[in-house]
Amino acid sequence: MERVPLDDVDTAEAADGVHLSITAGTDSMNVQHFEIEPGAAVEEHSHPHEQTGFIYEGDLTFLVDGEEIVCGPGDSYAIPGDEPHGAENRGDETVRGVDIFSPPRENPSWRSG
Repeated sequence: MERVPLDDVDTAEAADGVHLSITAGTDSMNVQHFEIEPGAAVEEHSHPHEQTGFIYEGDLTFLVDGEEIVCGPGDSYAIPGDEPHGAENRGDETVRGVDIFSPPRENPSWRSG
């Protein structure tokens, strides 16, 4: 078993106010922690990885295929691979949650910048 404390991993600011950390992982999947500040957004993008996630603080508005879907504390979600999606924090508190990617997202473009 691998234990990865969040305080032991690097956090990158992928976009203004969007903080991402890749934590534990295996050959089949990995976990990413995220914090999205009020007013911050993740621009529409896609990737071949399946993505599931869980929000534990704040409300996050996903933008998928012209539809807005709000997820809040206790909500989970699933995004198929290659499906274009984005997200915005339209609230007054930081959104915090975790994503799981399969296969693992080992070197996303934001990680180096």
